[in-house]
Amino acid sequence: MTSIDLNADLGEGFGVWRLGDDDALLQVVSSANVACGFHAGDPLTMRRVTAAAVAGGVSVGAQVAYRDLAGFGRRFVDADPVELAADVLYQLAALDGIARTAGGRVSYVKPHGALYNALVHHERQARAVVEAVHAYDPALPVLGLPGSALLRLAAGAGLPTVAEGFADRGYTPDGTLVPRSAPGALVHDPAEVAERAVRMATEGRVVAVDGSTVPVAVGSVCVHGDTPGAVGLARSVRAALESAGLAVRPFAR
Repeated sequence: MTSIDLNADLGEGFGVWRLGDDDALLQVVSSANVACGFHAGDPLTMRRVTAAAVAGGVSVGAQVAYRDLAGFGRRFVDADPVELAADVLYQLAALDGIARTAGGRVSYVKPHGALYNALVHHERQARAVVEAVHAYDPALPVLGLPGSALLRLAAGAGLPTVAEGFADRGYTPDGTLVPRSAPGALVHDPAEVAERAVRMATEGRVVAVDGSTVPVAVGSVCVHGDTPGAVGLARSVRAALESAGLAVRPFAR
């Protein structure tokens, strides 16, 4: 049976504020992208989410970001590559240490928000992220957008790479994500989100906002944890993937 990974962004609360239903999503996804404290999350949240993920057999991923709590990591930062590499290393090591206290570990790295989008084309920042991950663990997989500078440079450095598709986000005709400020950036209808996930997983294609078909061969499908109705969307996606004959499994342990 062919398998596919289903991931979501979790642990994005901070202090007394909760964002999304981490516990419910952990019952649905196979991989959890856990915020590491720079765009969201805090040590207590990181510990709670990683412990629940490990207990539920869900892979833990470090969701690294720009140092931007106020902007939720969705604002581009013209970070010096040396500083960015250190920031990524700091976040990765912190989450991995916390995960190990629960009997698990960080199994992959996924950039968040503006950093994720920047690494599609920003060679210097992509190289900095790759350098940090490789320095920590040269066998640690990197999750990113198909065709991105991040995945190309990671593969060149010998890091395992996994291409990711977004079931609840709009795509431009060139295969990048529609900016959140633009029309068509988010997809809310559960049936449409589920259909997009299955098509990406089985055909390696998605329909862009202009109606064209874009190639997106992926090993993991994402549903954003902060999207309204995220739990329902994730359940719809998982049910559709399994109905299509796909086993939902982590790509990394």
